[in-house]
Amino acid sequence: MNGTISKIEALEILDSRGNPTIRVFVTLDNGVRTSASVPSGASTGENEAIELRDGDPKHYGGKGVLKAVSNVNKIIAPKLLGMDPSQQARIDRLMIELDGTPNKARLGANAILGVSMAVAKAAARDAGMTLYNYLGGVGATRLPVPMMNILNGGKHADNSVDFQEFMVMPVGAPSFSEALRYGAETFHVLKKLLAKKNYSTAVGDEGGFAPNLRSNDEACEVIVEAIKAAGFQPGRDIAIALDPAASSFFEKDSYQLTKSKSGSKNSAEMISLYQDWVKRFPIVSIEDGLAENDWKGFARMMQAMGDRTQIVGDDLFVTNTKFVARGIEEGSANSVLIKLNQIGTISETVDTIAMCRKAGWGYVISHRSGETEDTFMADFTVAMGGGQIKTGSACRSERIAKYNRLLEIEMELGGSAVFSSPFKATS
Repeated sequence: MNGTISKIEALEILDSRGNPTIRVFVTLDNGVRTSASVPSGASTGENEAIELRDGDPKHYGGKGVLKAVSNVNKIIAPKLLGMDPSQQARIDRLMIELDGTPNKARLGANAILGVSMAVAKAAARDAGMTLYNYLGGVGATRLPVPMMNILNGGKHADNSVDFQEFMVMPVGAPSFSEALRYGAETFHVLKKLLAKKNYSTAVGDEGGFAPNLRSNDEACEVIVEAIKAAGFQPGRDIAIALDPAASSFFEKDSYQLTKSKSGSKNSAEMISLYQDWVKRFPIVSIEDGLAENDWKGFARMMQAMGDRTQIVGDDLFVTNTKFVARGIEEGSANSVLIKLNQIGTISETVDTIAMCRKAGWGYVISHRSGETEDTFMADFTVAMGGGQIKTGSACRSERIAKYNRLLEIEMELGGSAVFSSPFKATS
């Protein structure tokens, strides 16, 4: 007999920045007990579901989540007791209705997502299944190519680089474990190169190095140098992915590249910059190259380079079917960054991925800059089968936890594991 939910309780914990976030425990009447921890972002889109914070300056400087904890314990939990945890869509819909706002502002997306994730874990354990098989079925066998953040800038680092993330993608690796090795070896070689150039090897929030470089271009140049020095061929073995997070430097109708002292640019000039970079460097993916409300700019960027480059919308879409539908209609991108806490439930996240699949778009399962040691997203990535994951650098244990879980999944799958690049070799 399947268990039913007998207890739900929440706890205020700390994320990788030392800021509060929420952990939710779900217990079934047959003794199954699971927990889930919710990440938080620094570079957030204006249309994201609301992460509820207390605003009490005497408690974690106003960043406490005791209200969200209370909402789980006193409002959500009583409504879910006795329910079958396998009824994920019904449970998620009930919480959405309990909240009653379009952006989960009343109960908090952090409260709702914590319950949604913990319920899924409980249902999988109750069924005697791995989480990835439970969520994705018997066909959940594809391991993702990692987008490994090795240089940080923008809001994620106090340095002279405007763009937020420079990532390596081991597109030519034969397996996930080898892809991880390619990325980690390049990361360590990059550290030596930066030190040799007398640059800082301190890391940013997601584990990438955060040196003061001479220009944004130099970030790509030094990464290519590191790829070669590590014994790999740029483009064939390892490509580059970018996340400029352009909304963070968009002011007064233009893109202000103030950190690198590169002046201001309009949409057309930013697109020209990216086109030049794609010609000069083995770049296969650009996320949030323009600001979240620059819909026309995104469409122009797609027309200019979408046939050979993955154009990813993050702040543009915020994992929301409403905005993805608009993007499909307007030709704004060809891929969506998927973040569970942008929308706030597993069911809504799966709906967004289904819309991407129907449109023939790519999708990248992503962490947040404020992470926890929870490995839910690793299983979720395999379950969804999109072949790409963005979960940080080859350091910081909250990032490594996801990579190590993927290594376990690859071992569990054995000969049935599938690993393939979503991109063609660039050289």
